[in-house]
Amino acid sequence: MTSGGGQLPAAYLRSGSPSFADFLADLAPDVLTARLLQASVDTGSMAPHGTTIVALRGSFGAVMAGDRRATMGNVISQRDIEKVFQADEHSTIGIAGTAGLAVELVRLFQVELEHYEKIEGLQLSLDGKANRLSALLRGNLGMAMQGLAVVPMFAGYDLDRGRGRIFSYDVTGGRYEEHDYHAVGSGGFFAKGSLKKMYRENMTAEQAVMIALEALYDAADDDSATGGPDIARGIFPVVAVTDAAGVRMIDESTLSAYAATIVQSRRQRPDGPMVPMEDVQ
Repeated sequence: MTSGGGQLPAAYLRSGSPSFADFLADLAPDVLTARLLQASVDTGSMAPHGTTIVALRGSFGAVMAGDRRATMGNVISQRDIEKVFQADEHSTIGIAGTAGLAVELVRLFQVELEHYEKIEGLQLSLDGKANRLSALLRGNLGMAMQGLAVVPMFAGYDLDRGRGRIFSYDVTGGRYEEHDYHAVGSGGFFAKGSLKKMYRENMTAEQAVMIALEALYDAADDDSATGGPDIARGIFPVVAVTDAAGVRMIDESTLSAYAATIVQSRRQRPDGPMVPMEDVQ
């Protein structure tokens, strides 16, 4: 792309911020979500919405999991949408809210982190990544006010602190660090109650994965917009574990085995596992 005189546009030659979003706003602001024309109708009810995301942290790192259901009003619009993504080598992002805009935001965030690393020659700190996501969300505020809100959750392994961390956001871009566990989306209220019961500070990554899956099952039990494991169709939650070695996505065969264990145990106890009462005389 060149200007009329055969030269590169000024945005390519201007020094300053290493932010890809800032560069894009200078070069082609019309392609950014925040610059799209705002509709005069209630578009929120017309777009598919992603729902429940859960995350837990511990000394091992962090686990993030999301169900696979997207809804449009009272209709299931998609049964196998993915809501948990790898942001970069040591972080993950989960999405709830308007599905199309959320996926676009994730892609822009991934490019933003990669662009920064190429320009500066080093990765952003985990706090820096969380702040960049906050800035991208603020850019979507106009759409959020029209009912097209995106509510992500960000988690990763902090190489400086040697442990996992979790960040939640509101539609204005407000950033909040969560302690130990968190859940967002329509089933987040039920999932967080489940996490509160089962969370253990000294849990392993495998135990955290199972706790996350149990929490999503509890959310699906009470929230119609959250999908449980669909064994007949082979559709299971997307789960990512982040530790010092990086991000690894749990494969479907492992998730299938976990889901089968949960479903079998729920036949004996439909309300979920009984948490032992410790130190009770």
